Amino acid sequence: MPDARYVARGAAGLLVVGALAGCSPAPNPSWSGYVEGEYVLVASPVGGTLDKLVVRSGDVVAQGAPLFTLDAEFERAAREQARANLLGAEAQAQDTTKGKRVDEIAVTQAQRAQAAAQAALARAELTRQQELFAQGFVSQAALDDARAAEAQARSRVAELDAALAVARLPARQDTRVAAAAQAEAARSALRQSEWREQQTEVAAPAAGEVADTYFRVGEVVPAGQPVLSLLPKGQVKARFFVAEPELGSIAPGQRVDLHCDGCGAAIPARISFVATRSEYTPPVIYSNAQRARLVFMVEARPDAADAARLRPGQPLDVTRAGATGPAR
Repeated sequence: MPDARYVARGAAGLLVVGALAGCSPAPNPSWSGYVEGEYVLVASPVGGTLDKLVVRSGDVVAQGAPLFTLDAEFERAAREQARANLLGAEAQAQDTTKGKRVDEIAVTQAQRAQAAAQAALARAELTRQQELFAQGFVSQAALDDARAAEAQARSRVAELDAALAVARLPARQDTRVAAAAQAEAARSALRQSEWREQQTEVAAPAAGEVADTYFRVGEVVPAGQPVLSLLPKGQVKARFFVAEPELGSIAPGQRVDLHCDGCGAAIPARISFVATRSEYTPPVIYSNAQRARLVFMVEARPDAADAARLRPGQPLDVTRAGATGPAR
C-alpha cells in the first residue's frame, strides 16, 4: 500500500497544476483563408474578329498600354458613311439660309424686263385707242380690249417683281430649323461611329499583370465579352472565415496579421468587410476543424506596399494584429 502522505501530496500537486492551467490566457485565435484577387475583365463594347493580341498571361503592363485590337473595317465604313451624311446635311442647312442662285435670279430679271417692255407697248396702245375712240374711229369694245391688255401687262411686271424679291429671301424659319436639326443629328451619328471605331483598340485601364486570355487571334469576340483578365497592382485582399462564437469580436476597421508560407514577417491588413449571412463551410477548406461549422466570411485588405507579397489563391492564416502567428 502506498503511503497516504505521498498520495495526498500528489493530489495537491495535480490540483495546483490544474489551477495554473486554468489561469493561463486563452490562445490567440487563428483563422484560415486565402488571397483573393480583384480582377478587371477587359472587354470591348463592340464585337468583331480579334485582329491583334499583344499580351500574354503573366505580362506586366502599364496603364494605357495596348492590349488587343479588333478588326475595324465595318466601323471605318460606318464612319465614312456618317461623314458623308453630315456633309450633305450641313450643305442642305446652309442652302436654306440663302436665296436662289445668281443665274436663276438673272432669268427672272430678264423675264421682268420683257414684261416691262410689253407693259410699255400696252400703255402706248391704250393711249392710241383712247384717242381713236374720242374721234369715233374705234368702238368701245376695242378700247376695253386695250385697257385689259395694259392691265395684264402691268400685273405681269408686278408678278415678276415679287418673284425677284422672294428669290432673294432664305427659306422659311421652320425649314431652316429642321435643316439645322438634321445636320446636328448627322453630326451626332458621326461621333458615334468614331467612338465605335476607337473601341476596337483596347488599352489597359490600370497598371497590372495579365492573369489570363480567353480568345485567340482570328476568333470572333462578341460585344462585351472579356478578352482577358487583368489583376491591377495591389488589388488583392485576404478572405478568411470566422466561427459564429467569435463573430462578436470582429468588426470592420480592425487590424489583423496575415501569415503565409514563404512570406516572412506577418503582413498587416485591415478588416474591410464582414458578411451579414453565415455559411456552413467555406468555399475552400484548408482545415478539418472548419468542417460543419457555422462561419462568416470576412475580408481584410493589406497596405498597398505589402499587397505585392501576396498572390491570388495563396492559403493564409489570419491572427489579430500583434499576436504570435500559428506554428508552422
